[in-house]
Parts: sequence; C-alpha cells; structure tokens
Amino acid sequence: MDLSRSGHYVIGISRASPDLDSLELELSDSDAGGKVLALDLDAPDAANTIIEFLDVHVDILIHNVGGNLGLTEPLSSGKDFMRVISHNMSLSIDLNSHLIPLMQARGWGRVCHVSSVSALENQGPPAYSAAKASINSYVRGLGRYVAKDGVVVTSLMPGAVLTRGGYWDETSQQRPGHVEKFISERMAIGRLGTVEEISSVAAFLVSEASSFMAGTCVLVDGGQGRVIQMVEQS
Repeated sequence: MDLSRSGHYVIGISRASPDLDSLELELSDSDAGGKVLALDLDAPDAANTIIEFLDVHVDILIHNVGGNLGLTEPLSSGKDFMRVISHNMSLSIDLNSHLIPLMQARGWGRVCHVSSVSALENQGPPAYSAAKASINSYVRGLGRYVAKDGVVVTSLMPGAVLTRGGYWDETSQQRPGHVEKFISERMAIGRLGTVEEISSVAAFLVSEASSFMAGTCVLVDGGQGRVIQMVEQS
C-alpha cells in the first residue's frame, strides 16, 4: 500500500473479501495505521454510513468503484444505462459533496477518481464507456471549480490490469488464447498492467507533487489505447 508506506493513515472501504482482510492486516502492521469497512457501495445509504465511519478529517480521497454490472448490450434501455453510470459515479459524487468543502476550508486536498481508457475510445460496452467518460467530464469541471482552494481533483485511466480474481485473471485461466490474442493485438507493451503500476500513479496524483494538475485525466494503459485528440482552432 503506497500511501500507508509513505506515512498516511489509510481507511479502506470495499465489499467483504480476502483483499480487504489482507489490507486490514497490512494497516495494523504499519506505523501510520488505518482501518477498513466492509460495505456494499451500491447501498442507498452507503455515503452516510461511510461518513459516520470516518473519525478523522480526510485530506485524500481515491474513488475506485466501478464496473459494467454485466450490461454489455449496446441497445439497452436508458434505465439500465443510468444504473451503470450511477454505479460508477453516484457514491463518489455524494462523498465529494460532503468532504471537499472541508478540504476547501483547510486549504488542501486531493481527490482521484479511477476512470478507464474506455472513457476515450471503444474499449468496452457502451454503458461502461459512457460512465467512465462522464467521470472524466466531471473531474475536468469540478477540478477547475476547487483548484483555487488548494484542492486538486484528477482522474486516472488504467488500461487492462491483471488483478487477483479479476476479469483478466479469470480469463487467463479459462480462455488463455483470448488473452494472448488481446495482448498481441492491443497492448503495445506486450503484457497486462500490474496493480503496483496503477497504485504508484494514484499515489503521485494525491501527493503534493500534483499541485498543478487541476482537473487532469492521466492515461496509464501500456499503449493499449490509440486515441489522438485533435483540437481545431478558429
């Protein structure tokens, strides 16, 4: 845990899992300390539960909730699309609305949203891509609004990353040929990313060194994406 090793008291919140248990053990052994909360982040009262759980002021927020909820049909209903967008954004927005004003009052804060390369191009189901693009748009706008108060809001856009028990881990075991084909055709670096390669960038984005990165969206994808944004000048 990069933040714990650099002296931050860390509060980890996720559904109950072996990963949360291992994080709790790691935090208990660290000098900075920390605690964890097992919580369904889609629960209607999740934001209030988290706020009540906090017993320290929060200087850093990293929002890493997301997914497509199994919705892969391009022509799904608007209700289903909004369900995916809400899953990726609503809790983060609720927490920001409560905690960022406190950061503004103290004159310092860092908020990093984990988005995706899918925000920039066709790299997943349309609802998922739309949700991640919405995160980037939100970050760009909110980042400008709070920058003058010393609060830096950013987004981090990972490409395909191998996580234990995640999509690429399971697919590597069930359909290794598919993974090999994907890597050879899509990953310029010739492999999947690691958790450490993403977490180290997240740690930078929530550090003092990111002070000039108001509303910045950072791509960390091993060359998976191919987008080039062109801006016309009149």
